[in-house]
Amino acid sequence: MREPDFWKTPPDAPGWRARLLSPLGYLYAQATHRRVAQEPGHRARVPVICVGNINAGGTGKTPTTIALLQHLSAKGLNPHVVSRGYGGSVEGPLRVNEMQHRAAQTGDEPLLLAAFGPTWIAKDRAAGVRAAEADGADLILLDDGFQNPGVHKDISIVVVDAKRGFGNGLCIPAGPLREPVTAGMKRADLCLTIGNATAQDGFDATWGAQVTVPRMRGEVRPLQMGMDWTGTPYFAFAGIAHPEKLFMTLKGLGATIAGTKALDDHQPLTPALLARLEADAARLGAQLVTTEKDAVRLPPEFRAKVLTVPVRLEVEDWSSFDELLGRLTS
Repeated sequence: MREPDFWKTPPDAPGWRARLLSPLGYLYAQATHRRVAQEPGHRARVPVICVGNINAGGTGKTPTTIALLQHLSAKGLNPHVVSRGYGGSVEGPLRVNEMQHRAAQTGDEPLLLAAFGPTWIAKDRAAGVRAAEADGADLILLDDGFQNPGVHKDISIVVVDAKRGFGNGLCIPAGPLREPVTAGMKRADLCLTIGNATAQDGFDATWGAQVTVPRMRGEVRPLQMGMDWTGTPYFAFAGIAHPEKLFMTLKGLGATIAGTKALDDHQPLTPALLARLEADAARLGAQLVTTEKDAVRLPPEFRAKVLTVPVRLEVEDWSSFDELLGRLTS
């Protein structure tokens, strides 16, 4: 079988396990290629901006979507978010109400996003987009869905964790990618790399040549709330793709970390699990602390026991995005 032209050799040689699994990764890449090659589905009457990734999760899409909501709202636009609602039980379309709904219904990310702007969940993304249009959205942010052809995208932003880059450059299960980098870049309009200066420089050295679209840089930083994080020991827990990010953020704030618990991404916070976390923190004389995304999964009666570390994405330069947006809205 002839290799499709999107399959390229990664810049760094993968380990033996990845090489062993690379035929399966090749098949995964082919399946993704066939899916995205389908004719695009619903074409909205308003611009659709997709916030997606090539890696499988953990790149910073949620902070990016929040930053976009704030950036677009400051321009006088009325953006709505449409999400699949991963982890939620509701099929939708449903407009999320952060005061009424629970993460078990909507998924944690939509519940968090709803605090920043109108957010819809729908297993059928096209149905969610139609609902947002009918509700008066003049622009739609598609949370994920870069590899899903169900909705036509006017702008596609690929979000990358600058420190991790594209891993070993191979597709699942041989590597972390949903599709080869070259294939994704052909459909992308912008690439946003998230990380500090050191991580950005490392990304430039390893992957910069493969980013063939305009690139933006940003860094997720904790909000300055005037709180003194020193002096009190903390027990930190997180059920995000990379829990260590919370632990490093706390250390950067000067916090004393008495204990940590890394949970699975989107892991349900059951009464038994919360009881264990509370007991572990009490044994260490520590205050429980977690991320915003985890906090929305906490039952209301437990939230007062847990501190939250809010973070926001700060983008260095919005000009590449604003130029593309101007072509759509002028």
